[in-house]
Amino acid sequence: MNILATSLGGLDLLASAVLILDAEGRISYANVAAESLLDSSFKVIQQQRLTELFINGARLEQIFQQALQRQFDQKREDLSLERAGRATLQVNVIVTPLDDPDHPVLIELHENVQQLKLDREERQLGQTQANKELIRNLAHEIKNPLGGIRGAAQLLELELPGQGLRDLREYTQVIIKESDRLQTLVDRLLAPHRRPQIVGDVNIHEVFERVRSLIVAEFPNGLSIKRDYDLSLPEFRGDKEQLIQAVLNIAHNAAQALAERIDNRDAELIFRTRVARSVTIAKVRYRLALDLHIIDNGPGIPADLKERMFYPLISGREGGSGLGLTLAQTFIQQHSGVIECESRPGYTDFRILIALP
Repeated sequence: MNILATSLGGLDLLASAVLILDAEGRISYANVAAESLLDSSFKVIQQQRLTELFINGARLEQIFQQALQRQFDQKREDLSLERAGRATLQVNVIVTPLDDPDHPVLIELHENVQQLKLDREERQLGQTQANKELIRNLAHEIKNPLGGIRGAAQLLELELPGQGLRDLREYTQVIIKESDRLQTLVDRLLAPHRRPQIVGDVNIHEVFERVRSLIVAEFPNGLSIKRDYDLSLPEFRGDKEQLIQAVLNIAHNAAQALAERIDNRDAELIFRTRVARSVTIAKVRYRLALDLHIIDNGPGIPADLKERMFYPLISGREGGSGLGLTLAQTFIQQHSGVIECESRPGYTDFRILIALP
């Protein structure tokens, strides 16, 4: 057993991530919070150089060297640390030189995005509720005159003589077909509010496997779908069909965004399932929550769409309805959950949190 880890076992009680480095910058000790923050066990990261765990570790390396030279007693700095294939860490770093020549530097990492995240989630929930009311009222207002327009076009067509007015029949057909198209759109807008939840026991991996089979059927070549499942996750009460639709909407959007990589045969989707502890959703604290991820290696979401992508009728794809993510967010919120997203070129992670009782 690592002697240092044994002597510092009390640090496992801290909520902040604590790492102790040797003179070469290698990790000699990591507490439980550090393992959780870095999403790696101490056995995996032990003796690795901390700065090499991050794509942009140069600034962290600079601070480490300053600590070795004892240029300060303690240094604090906010850093954005990028990791290959994983979410970027937004942290407040506290670096302290130690008197131990074998383990001369202690680093604390505090996530500093929690309040920003809570504020963003609160705004998102408020906006979603307003959107739902707007959509419901607007859709009902559209339905009645739309039905009248279609009915009038059908009656007009019946009154037209059989010969000589073919062009006029084409016009009435245009009216009918476009009315039907708008009717379909209105029905989709109203779908989450019409159908009551059908609640039963749900295995989240059955949901992901169903979605996986649908995506593979549509994109059989050039797209790799990797499973990273925690098979110990419990079943929970929910509407399986709603959850399948929510996950499918996100995964299908991701697959469509991967078109160029699919052509190059290096497109990748990752389905990851975990459990999260001490999670706050809609200002309510939950002891446990499902922590689900749909990750792709596509071009990323344009900056101008990131804050609006869950709004109805907002789409980053030509010909898209702009309803997929709106419906997904609605279905997940009906399960005491929320959808979050982190995106940059080459990495987009849609995270679904669903509270567990």
